[in-house]
Amino acid sequence: MKKTLYLMAGHLSIILGTIGFFLPVLPTVPFILLAAFCYSKSSTKLHQWLLTHKYFGPPLVDWEENGTIGLKAKWLASIMISLVIIFRLPYLKIALVIRIIVIVILIGVLIFIWSRPSQKPKPTIQDNQKP
Repeated sequence: MKKTLYLMAGHLSIILGTIGFFLPVLPTVPFILLAAFCYSKSSTKLHQWLLTHKYFGPPLVDWEENGTIGLKAKWLASIMISLVIIFRLPYLKIALVIRIIVIVILIGVLIFIWSRPSQKPKPTIQDNQKP
C-alpha cells in the first residue's frame, strides 16, 4: 500500500513538473525532486529512469550524491523568480498580504538555492587514506 502511494505521488509529481516546464507559475524542479524521492521509495526502475534521463538526470544525480545545485541552475532559478516577483506578482488580483507571503517564500527559496554548494566537494587527504 505504501509503495503504491509513493508510486502515485511520483507519477503526479512528474505530471506537475512537466506542466511546470511550460507554465512559469508552476515550478518544475521541486516536483522532479519529489518524483525522484517517491520513485526511490517505490520503483527502482522508475528511479533509475529518472536518474538517467537526458535532462533531469545529471542535476538529480548531483543533488542525490553531493547535495549540489549547478551554477547555471542557480542563475536560471534566480532570473525566473525575479521575473515572477517583478512582472507577475504586482498584476495579480489577490490580497496584498498573499503577495507579500509569496515574495517571502520565493526569497526563502533563493536563499536555500544559493546556500547549497555549486560543485561537489574536492577529496581531502583523509578521504584518500584507507582506514
